[in-house]
Amino acid sequence: MGSADEWVRRDAAVVWHGFTQMACYADNTPLVIERAEGHELIDVEGRRYLDAISSLWVTTLGHRVPELDQAVRDQLDRVAHTTMLGHGNRVVVELAEALAGVVPVDGPHLLFASDGAAAVEQALKIAFQYWANRGVEGRTAYLALGHAYHGDTIGSLSVGAGGFGTDLFDPLRFPVVRAPGYDDPRALEVAAGLVGDHADRLAAVVLEPLVQGAAGMLLAPPDGYATLAEACRRHDVLLVCDEVATGFGRTGTLFASEQCGLRPDLLCLGKGITGGYLPLSATVASQRVFEAFLGPDLSERTFYHGHSYGGNALAAAVALRHLGLLTPDVLAGVRARSRELHELLDERVAPLPAVADVRLRGLMGGVELDPPRDGLRWGRRVCAAAVRRGVLLRPSATSSCSSPAHRHVR
Repeated sequence: MGSADEWVRRDAAVVWHGFTQMACYADNTPLVIERAEGHELIDVEGRRYLDAISSLWVTTLGHRVPELDQAVRDQLDRVAHTTMLGHGNRVVVELAEALAGVVPVDGPHLLFASDGAAAVEQALKIAFQYWANRGVEGRTAYLALGHAYHGDTIGSLSVGAGGFGTDLFDPLRFPVVRAPGYDDPRALEVAAGLVGDHADRLAAVVLEPLVQGAAGMLLAPPDGYATLAEACRRHDVLLVCDEVATGFGRTGTLFASEQCGLRPDLLCLGKGITGGYLPLSATVASQRVFEAFLGPDLSERTFYHGHSYGGNALAAAVALRHLGLLTPDVLAGVRARSRELHELLDERVAPLPAVADVRLRGLMGGVELDPPRDGLRWGRRVCAAAVRRGVLLRPSATSSCSSPAHRHVR
């Protein structure tokens, strides 16, 4: 088996971890996980940790869920993967049908990929080509919000607000119209005004409904989106909702857009779509968007985009079974646990002098710390102390400890 220290040394010798300074990797006492049970991770020495970050917001029902394990085994007896480029696969069709029945999109059509950043990238390209296919010139810009995070491919990085050490790539990013983030109570109102000001050049508005997770769990009120949605309708600007983090019950409803009264033209899904089992994401396009791409075979209206593993059959099979497990009772349980957690945070954590703020929506929450000066790395130190006590948290770039997630990587 080997000790934890030995596994860390082997890890550091060959693995390059994302969002991690590898020169310091071993010094930060990383966990090397061997297995899991329920909501606990078990490291190579048998120590157990509550997976309070849901393995980066991907698990929804815990680890080793019997029904999901069986879905993978059953699909292995059929086929693990076949290409979706010009051909279909039965279980992918069944998953698309099931998702089409629940997503808040009119006349949905699904394009599958492998991670959230790819889903956003697809949405940006679809929005861009939508206007070209309609013969409308000049609609090539995007409106995004301050503090946004949509992934770290070049397009998703561009609509994101930067930070997290990504400023180096600013020369690769394309400019966007930028509204305030959710720390500004007028963010959505300002965004609606900017839609009117720039409508003749906007391809789409891109936003994270309800929660800006990477920003430190910044929240917006559900009833604040009506003005922005109306501005998009009035000026015929596409609306893209990035629910990679908020989808599949995290906020107490299957999708956060439901609470906001939003029916986006493009919806980006990922993370929890397979319950944390396999990489899968999807870009959901409305009927009116999809129809703009229809034309003669091999014509310029075709969306020339696709990934080798987009619509992987194993991932689709587990995603289909997972969707069936997200019953109304499960979502009601999220809301009930959220109320309990809110009360406990208010009672035991918010009054502490080291705490600046506590933010929670559903089971997406963050505790913002209030260090007396910069450079103390309180978030890192608090989360390290939690790990020593058997709870896996992560610090965000805003000096908060977030649960069940942190600054997310897609």
